[in-house]
Amino acid sequence: MRIGFDNEKYIRTQSQKIRERVSKFGGKLYLEFGGKLFDDHHAARVLPGFEPDSKLKMLLELKDEAEIVIAVSAKAIEEKKLRRDLNISYDKEVLRLIDLFRSVGLFVGSVVVTQYDGQATADSFTKSLKELGIKVFTHHKIPGYPANVPLIVSEEGYGRNEYIETERNIVVVTAPGPGSGKMAACLSQLYHENLRGIKAGYAKFETFPVWNLPLSHPVNLAYEAATADLDDMNMIDPFHLEAYNTVTVNYNRDVEIFPVLQAIFNKIYGESPYKSPTDMGVNMVGNCIVDDDAVRDASFQEIIRRYYGCLCDSRNGSNTSKETEKLYLLMNKYGISLSDRTVATEANRVAKETDAPAATIELPDGTLVTGKTKELLGAASAAILNALKALAGLDDELLLLPASIIEPVQNLKVSYLGSKNPRLHVDEVLVALSVSAATDENAAKVLSCLPLLKNCEAHISVIPSGVDAAYFRKLGMHLTYEPEYENDNLFHVGH
Repeated sequence: MRIGFDNEKYIRTQSQKIRERVSKFGGKLYLEFGGKLFDDHHAARVLPGFEPDSKLKMLLELKDEAEIVIAVSAKAIEEKKLRRDLNISYDKEVLRLIDLFRSVGLFVGSVVVTQYDGQATADSFTKSLKELGIKVFTHHKIPGYPANVPLIVSEEGYGRNEYIETERNIVVVTAPGPGSGKMAACLSQLYHENLRGIKAGYAKFETFPVWNLPLSHPVNLAYEAATADLDDMNMIDPFHLEAYNTVTVNYNRDVEIFPVLQAIFNKIYGESPYKSPTDMGVNMVGNCIVDDDAVRDASFQEIIRRYYGCLCDSRNGSNTSKETEKLYLLMNKYGISLSDRTVATEANRVAKETDAPAATIELPDGTLVTGKTKELLGAASAAILNALKALAGLDDELLLLPASIIEPVQNLKVSYLGSKNPRLHVDEVLVALSVSAATDENAAKVLSCLPLLKNCEAHISVIPSGVDAAYFRKLGMHLTYEPEYENDNLFHVGH
């Protein structure tokens, strides 16, 4: 686990740059937060050393001046789009974010439903939020967006959108994930603030793509992989190149929308304070990379993980082949292959050798530990148990969970709860281990090593049960699996 990113330097320099941007506008600032505010696990995976809550720590310094507006797209609600790292839908993620923001003392002003075009699911979601006492505003889908600037910046464009009523000078606009319409919500507000005679500015708290890394740098490629479902594409910022004769990296949606932003600023100030999309962003990520090789390796692994995710989604029919094809082409273009994922190669080798599912975990020191399918344990459970024994320095042959503990659990599952699979899942193994730890010193020692599994790479040779996959996530592990089910059944519980 090589550290490639200086998180303390990032918090310090990013905070400084945000304060400079806030002072640039004397009235009100709409600050679009790119990426995830609370738990940016993508950034943590591709930038080893980045803390998932770094952005939150910076925002808390401004909590008395700032309020949160959460943008969610009506299209995402209708399509039941998932936040993959947590496996929850965008509408549920809005509720989770509100709870999290409130729990740390941040003021959530409202939710804005963007790209609205009469979707019944969006209407239902809006109604439920209002019943919970949350203010909700609606922004409409605009024909020809973002190319038709005269229509967008008019009464029939942004003018149709509801004005978001805000109370504080710094309005942080965030979202459950990409494609939620954060920037459009900010620009719509600038239009409405101008109508009311209120001077307002706009800036982006940017994370990816990293403007001062090369277009083909793995960190930027990993961002393309993460947004493959949005058809996002990293590109050289043509406006920045023309204005400063300097090559910087941005992405297509920001480049496409930039003329709209300039048109709005021209109406407010008579001229635009920004000459390029890159100017809009506040992003010190590239300046805080301390080990480029570590970051490159981590980013390549993220791309492979994303590809595996697409393959499995295609297997169960929850995504389009277009997304998978884009990732496949991206990997081929830059010489990345599935064989570059060591845990996958090893798990698949053992599975072929034993003719049964297998799971492999890479420990922090690079050691590979594999779990095989057994009579009492599934491959995922066996791998977790073996990894914990290795971390605790115990012999692999040591029996931690005797049949006297496992068999009653199996009997409960099969005889009373109707399960056809007697093998213990990860959650059941951890509960059994906790019980055993009360009287067994070795079990207690093994259990204390659970935090060391965080950020470990893991692979399973078949699609795991929903329970096992969820617990790998809860343990903070980076799990992938083959797009194959363990059996030929048409219905798979938990998938």
